[in-house]
Amino acid sequence: MSEPIVYADQWRAVMQRAGYRCQCVGQCGSKHAKGGGRCERQHDKYADKHHGPARLLTAPADPTLTLTAAVALSTGELRAWCGFCLDGARRTARTAARKGPDPNEGGLFDL
Repeated sequence: MSEPIVYADQWRAVMQRAGYRCQCVGQCGSKHAKGGGRCERQHDKYADKHHGPARLLTAPADPTLTLTAAVALSTGELRAWCGFCLDGARRTARTAARKGPDPNEGGLFDL
């Protein structure tokens, strides 16, 4: 099984907790219907006929964190992500941040 060269102990701890499977449950925008709501991609396994084997990454559960903030996280605050889901989660979070608050949610802080 392939492993990263650096931070292998932390990577291995996150992967073992995740069962070597991507932990995305829709943050990327996909419903992951085939996987029961969770991404089906597994480390070193072929995702589909159009892509090679998936190489899972460890990244913050909150995809909006900066790299500076992410390096200070413990392994408990990291998740296993496939590249597709991590990119999608970051894109979804950026889009939501640009939209701003929903005007239909009321004015809790309006005076």
